[in-house]
Amino acid sequence: MDLKSRTLSNFAELVKTGECKKFKGRLKVGVDLGTANTVLAVVDTTNRPIAGISAPSHAIQDGVIVNYFESVQLVTKLKETLEERLGTELLYAAAAIPPGVSEGSVKSIGYVLEGAGFEVTNIVDEPTAASAVLKITDGAVVDVGGGTTGISILKDGKVIYTDDEATGGSHMTMTVAGHYRIPYEEAEVLKTQPEKEAEIFPVIKATVEKMALITEKFLKGYQVPAVYVVGGSSMFTEFTSVFEKRLHLPVYRPVHPLLVTPLGIAYCCQLPELSSKKEVK
Repeated sequence: MDLKSRTLSNFAELVKTGECKKFKGRLKVGVDLGTANTVLAVVDTTNRPIAGISAPSHAIQDGVIVNYFESVQLVTKLKETLEERLGTELLYAAAAIPPGVSEGSVKSIGYVLEGAGFEVTNIVDEPTAASAVLKITDGAVVDVGGGTTGISILKDGKVIYTDDEATGGSHMTMTVAGHYRIPYEEAEVLKTQPEKEAEIFPVIKATVEKMALITEKFLKGYQVPAVYVVGGSSMFTEFTSVFEKRLHLPVYRPVHPLLVTPLGIAYCCQLPELSSKKEVK
């Protein structure tokens, strides 16, 4: 197992068990306000995972806060839970947005974190955050979220293009709901059951093909050696093969693709100088 996979597996275990690693010094937090889940990742100054927590959420759609109060309540609750486990106050956090969202949406996401008691030190786009974990210098990172498919294209370690389009996991769920004539909530549960994957994937395959088509459109005019897919909606076994067939490129999916972006957001949290009045209290 390489270092990236080991780091992601360690973080996944922290989220699953609720345990924390011992730490020294200051901590950085990444807050991923997703369409289906909100995840908080805590790392130290060397980007070693220290703690993590996840909870279902429906207060954001396609990068837009649709219920500000509910979002603040949830992030506050998750922050306080982590602080109790760690025995310290979490001061600084970063957030992420799908590429291409409006300036107003960027501000409102920052306001949610501030409302929960964080000082916001950075807001990055989601695929760029993911690339920080994957340590990609050349290639395309495709973040298939609950509401959008976003992309960042990197060359020589720099992001040269970002974009997104509103097709994601929620569209898969709506397809499942329509096919089986069941409520959306039941379809979401059915979609995420591993034992049902062989039955479900043919139902949502057309949606995955659309995501691949969106990615092909984003890549037009750019030459990349490979594509890396992250996000919970990419977890289906055959997901990468659908993309490879459309793109004619190698497509890689890391372990625990749902947790790549929140961990990357924490990596992108910028700690202020130690002279900060807030920190020396």
